[in-house]
Amino acid sequence: MPINPAIKYGVIVTSVLLSSLQAHAVEPAQALLNELARPNVALPAGSGAPALAALDDELKAEEDLPPADFFTLEEARENTERNTELVLPDIDLPLSDIPLTLNNKVEYFISYFQTSGKQSFSRWLSRSSRYIPMMKEILKRQGMPEDLVYVAMIESGFHMHAKSWANAVGPWQFVSGTGRRYDLRIDQWIDERKDPVKATTAAALYLKELYGMFKGDWYLAAAGYNAGENKILRAINMYNTSDFWEISRGSYLKRETKEYVPKLLAAAIVAKDPARYGFSDIAYLPPIEFDTVIIPSRTDLELVAKLAGTTYDAVRDLNPDLRHWSTPPNYPDYELKIPKGTKNLFEMEYAKIPADKRFTEKVLYTRYAVRKKDSLKSIARRFGTTPEMLSELNGLSQKSRIVGKSLVVPIRKTVDFSNEGRTARRSTPGEAFAKYYVVKKGDTLTSLSKQFNISPKLLSAWNNIKGKLALKPGSRIIIARFIEKNGEMIPAGEKS
Repeated sequence: MPINPAIKYGVIVTSVLLSSLQAHAVEPAQALLNELARPNVALPAGSGAPALAALDDELKAEEDLPPADFFTLEEARENTERNTELVLPDIDLPLSDIPLTLNNKVEYFISYFQTSGKQSFSRWLSRSSRYIPMMKEILKRQGMPEDLVYVAMIESGFHMHAKSWANAVGPWQFVSGTGRRYDLRIDQWIDERKDPVKATTAAALYLKELYGMFKGDWYLAAAGYNAGENKILRAINMYNTSDFWEISRGSYLKRETKEYVPKLLAAAIVAKDPARYGFSDIAYLPPIEFDTVIIPSRTDLELVAKLAGTTYDAVRDLNPDLRHWSTPPNYPDYELKIPKGTKNLFEMEYAKIPADKRFTEKVLYTRYAVRKKDSLKSIARRFGTTPEMLSELNGLSQKSRIVGKSLVVPIRKTVDFSNEGRTARRSTPGEAFAKYYVVKKGDTLTSLSKQFNISPKLLSAWNNIKGKLALKPGSRIIIARFIEKNGEMIPAGEKS
């Protein structure tokens, strides 16, 4: 059966288009696409028998091509878009020590920052001036590109207390495992993921490791920072390419990771020349400045503020890593930040305060949801208080019915540093509270379980006691565990 000349012509034009695309001649290829897409395409002049014979020869030559070299019109359009996407426009990008690229994905986020995300980006810019100078200095000291500060911008907007749905915390959004990997202390009293100095140092070390792992490719390093290095290594093996833009076309990486690099590049481009993109009226904050003093023993921040001639809020703002009202216990030589210029006054006045007067124990209060078998006496034992105190706090009599009620209970937030790692890696959501007991001579699991109304099985699980191991007098063991949830204290489950 003779082949329709129009079909032959369409295949030949498609072949010519393929050659054009392979040679990266985007504009001629697009012109051919436009021509091919027009209805009633006219055959070339002189398309009689001799011309058709020539077309037959060309068609046979095309039919000898491997299948991969044939493509539909839709595929041709997609190929054209892909090539167009990676062509750098003829405009000047700001100077940077990380490679900047402008393609349609980056342009999307530039447009987003100028429109829907303008309010948020304005806040990021406002805070950026407070932390960027200090962060750049740390990155430079670690031999890293200074413009990696924009990783912190898209991670947290330079918000020291930022927390993600995945429990990543701080300006560089470290999860607890990665934070500890780079020597950030995380416990009940302190979370160094929020310390702009220590967290930036940890981020520089992590990014340096990623940069080496991905053979000097900052796009893959940034993607690895977002998704984890193993995820990106698997993607490279899966797609047999180390080109981030190629990998991001596949379905393996999550959308968040695919958009992470273009978002980073867009943030850097806009932040380095904000007025050009419509951010000309930003109220920039002054750079953070502070003196560092050594605190030898646990000290109230209110006392620190008084001695330094500043405010409690100013001290808390400079030390976002502190989770409570004081410097942490059992942390000799803790480095505390105070307003710049107040160091001499503080050290002179601090030396006059006896060590036992620098800290006042505070009792915190929370709520406890009373369960079926609870009584005022058993709850009092759990929280180290008395039934009379619970009655007074909650306006109860000794005979009041308490099942189902939510009681105000006193609790001191304490931490067992010997069990710090296991406690911090808990999988239960919410902040954990534990009450400890110092073992006395003659104490056994059975006697303590009766004393504190806790099963021996729970005591063993909480304290990792196996078999009939004797309790050592003077050691500390957990005798109650709770999780704060929706403002109430919920007893923790058996699994720690």
